[in-house]
Amino acid sequence: MMIDVHGVKKIYEVGTQKIEALAGVDLQIAANEYIAIMGPSGSGKSTFMNILGCLDSPTEGTYILNSQEVSNMSDDELARIRNKEIGFVFQTFNLLPRATAFQNVELPLIYGGISTTERRKRASDALEAVGLGDRAVHRPNELSGGQRQRVAIARALVNRPSIILADEPTGNLDSSTGEEIMAILNEIHDAGNTIVIVTHEEYIAEHAKRIVRLRDGLIESDTVVGS
Repeated sequence: MMIDVHGVKKIYEVGTQKIEALAGVDLQIAANEYIAIMGPSGSGKSTFMNILGCLDSPTEGTYILNSQEVSNMSDDELARIRNKEIGFVFQTFNLLPRATAFQNVELPLIYGGISTTERRKRASDALEAVGLGDRAVHRPNELSGGQRQRVAIARALVNRPSIILADEPTGNLDSSTGEEIMAILNEIHDAGNTIVIVTHEEYIAEHAKRIVRLRDGLIESDTVVGS
């Protein structure tokens, strides 16, 4: 299994109050799966996404990613795992406003210590893969929302991660542009990547092959699409 989550709980302390965001989640995800995680506000889906993305650690339980136990890793170790194994796509794009599309895509490779020649090739290839080879020198404010999200997807792909985590990737886009972004994610999945997408939109979730629904910090259902 690429991802093996067992008994994961997340408890936040707010003053004297303890809030259980995740109440004991078990989930296995194989390589090249395409999964949508859904649930109402407060269901725990954002917390779960943060744990899967090594942005947060569980209070209890285990999380094994590509045979590595990441539940109890230090912040530095988690940062290395994030940079090597995980590509992130966010609703708000999270691009550096003064950097060009090329420089935004190149950034994870700089953190990864990749040579200049290799960085340039991989960043160019990633932009070509999302249809933006001719927009490399444009800054985010010179791009449409859909183009900005394409840059974000190229940045997520450039380190050749084992998993793409997409958090409401079409949330700031109109439905037509959103479908274009989902078509790119579908192509990425077809090329062999594992994709986990968090969404509240049913028509977006239907692009996935499996839909996991959370409620009150637990998995309510886990369904293979079309079955």
